[in-house]
Amino acid sequence: MSDKKVHQPHRWGEKPYYSLDYYLKETFGQKVYKIALETGMTCPNRDGTLGTRGCIFCSNGGSGDFATAACSSVTEQIDSAIAFMKSRQKFTGNQYIAYFQSFSGTYAPLCRLRTLYMEALQHQKVAALSIGTRPDCFSPSVYDLLEECSHWKPVWIELGLQTIHEHTAQFIRRGYSLPVFDKCVNELHKRGIPVIAHIILGLPGESSEDILQTVDYLNRAKIQGIKFHLLHILKGTDLADMLPELSIYTQEEYISVLLQCIARLSPDIVVHRLTGDGPKKLLLAPDWSKNKRNVLNSIAHALKTQGIYQGIDYHQK
Repeated sequence: MSDKKVHQPHRWGEKPYYSLDYYLKETFGQKVYKIALETGMTCPNRDGTLGTRGCIFCSNGGSGDFATAACSSVTEQIDSAIAFMKSRQKFTGNQYIAYFQSFSGTYAPLCRLRTLYMEALQHQKVAALSIGTRPDCFSPSVYDLLEECSHWKPVWIELGLQTIHEHTAQFIRRGYSLPVFDKCVNELHKRGIPVIAHIILGLPGESSEDILQTVDYLNRAKIQGIKFHLLHILKGTDLADMLPELSIYTQEEYISVLLQCIARLSPDIVVHRLTGDGPKKLLLAPDWSKNKRNVLNSIAHALKTQGIYQGIDYHQK
């Protein structure tokens, strides 16, 4: 890696990367907690529009396997989650992010989206909305609604990109091409709405250089945040049927590629996640990912001992 130091680690407090926790404390003046909400939405890869089986890594719960119950209203889910978290942890703040997590959070009739978003925004303890979705699940009216909501409180859009490489996108059945992502990011930027991109490290057939090309692309796209995910093999997915043929990252391999990504990442992009943790009841591989605390500690140790920090190998193009 390059010896050129473009930014010093102390820019982000004690961490060698621009962490979500640091960003939230900078923005809201205190620690802010995320509440995953379940709204019963689906996905064009599930409802027959594009397919019925979803992406090959996606479980029946989508990305919302940790979300609260859809049978409750948004307000009830928020209140229940707050009460549960306060019963289990020592809290230093009293603000929350309403996270529309499962499947595609913009994939519903406009009137339903308005009702859901506004109910969350009107909750006095909600400081912002974060909406997980796909870039092919937007319309001009949805963009307008999001812009309207952003005048109330901050709104973030999380897009499941996973990779920029079309051959991989087709293999995982993503269901949209890269220009669709570009158009969505541009439309959101026009409205001043931050974009958080999700990418997966360890997708079948992708090299570390392929992954770094995705990071470089996102640097140029001027996204505001990124989530790094480890490829998980979950029960009930098409990827599970391929498990005997797959080459799964060891913990050391994952950390090595992740550190290269962090080094290459623009210093201005907030790192929302360093790894994922699949539901243990569904997880088939990799087994080492079950101990998330150990994984995060190992990442922190590797960053420190190798002298790596976000942007050390970033070159604006």
